[in-house]
Amino acid sequence: MAIKPRIAQKDVTLHILKTFGIHMSKKLGQNFLIDDNVVDGIVSAAKVAEGDTVLEIGPGIGTLTQGLAEAGAHVTAVELDRRLLDVLGKTLDGYDNVKVVHGDILKIDISQEINKEKYKVVANLPYYITTPIIMKLLEDRLPIELLVTMVQKEVAERMAAKPGGKEYGALSVAVQYYTEPEIMFIVPPKAFIPAPAVESAVIRCTVRTEPPVKLESEKMFFRVVKAAFAQRRKTLANTLKAGGLEKELLNQVLAQAGIDGMRRGEQLSIEEFAAIANAWTNLK
Repeated sequence: MAIKPRIAQKDVTLHILKTFGIHMSKKLGQNFLIDDNVVDGIVSAAKVAEGDTVLEIGPGIGTLTQGLAEAGAHVTAVELDRRLLDVLGKTLDGYDNVKVVHGDILKIDISQEINKEKYKVVANLPYYITTPIIMKLLEDRLPIELLVTMVQKEVAERMAAKPGGKEYGALSVAVQYYTEPEIMFIVPPKAFIPAPAVESAVIRCTVRTEPPVKLESEKMFFRVVKAAFAQRRKTLANTLKAGGLEKELLNQVLAQAGIDGMRRGEQLSIEEFAAIANAWTNLK
């Protein structure tokens, strides 16, 4: 396995970009990591050990990929930007534990690329597409044990938020239904070129072996959650009606669930959303 100069340095990164004539794509949300400590922190947060299988999303010029490979992981790196394939071929040359796949993570068949009982996902995700990628990985119920991503700090706070605050919403409930999220550390703008306008955060989501609640219908659960947060200022009674709960059933559902209809979605726990969904399913 190759040991090369670390890519996560400003002069090395700029040299690579200049050599290959690469200009950062705003459309693809590209910000290149130039802080070696952050790379090591992500690898540590993912508990990467010799022989682990890792899916990396958006390797860019191979900055984080290098850290994962040198920790001994078998890395499958999925890159959307065709311009970067030649770069990766050069920067990762000699690492026989890395496979680069050209494709859109939202469209490719991941199980065809990684045929393992368990693997980890590590990614520095573009801000504009963070939520769709995370939700696809979780909803597809891939055999992922850990999901460690660098995202916009505000998104990480929403993913890990508890009931009662403005950060708590549908994303919080969904992520916490599938995983146990934990913000590991904050990453300042100066760790990237170009420097983004906001702070980033590395969040580790440990995928649950079983959901935290028993549901009659998962589809109904997420319907209730979506309705509850669709109009945050309205009461639960109003948002559930707008979400399709017939007026004549509304009071029965809330009574069976033991929930006051004057409360708002941001005040409810996952268990309370489950109680409403189960009551609605049973009474329906």
